[in-house]
Amino acid sequence: MNEKKYKIGDIVTLKKGHPCGTNEWEIIRLGADIKIKCCHCGRMVFLPRIEFNKKLKKNLTEEGK
Repeated sequence: MNEKKYKIGDIVTLKKGHPCGTNEWEIIRLGADIKIKCCHCGRMVFLPRIEFNKKLKKNLTEEGK
């Protein structure tokens, strides 16, 4: 199975944008649930890891390397 790689502090984009107009999120906490913070408005959201993996589009931090 292809496991996605990400860590705390990574900036990721999700498939569906946030109502504030951005699509970029920063990973704040990892575990069974993943806490992400909107890079534009600062809203924080908890997502179950399985749901986060489905919604993840790409990891912008890894692309910058």
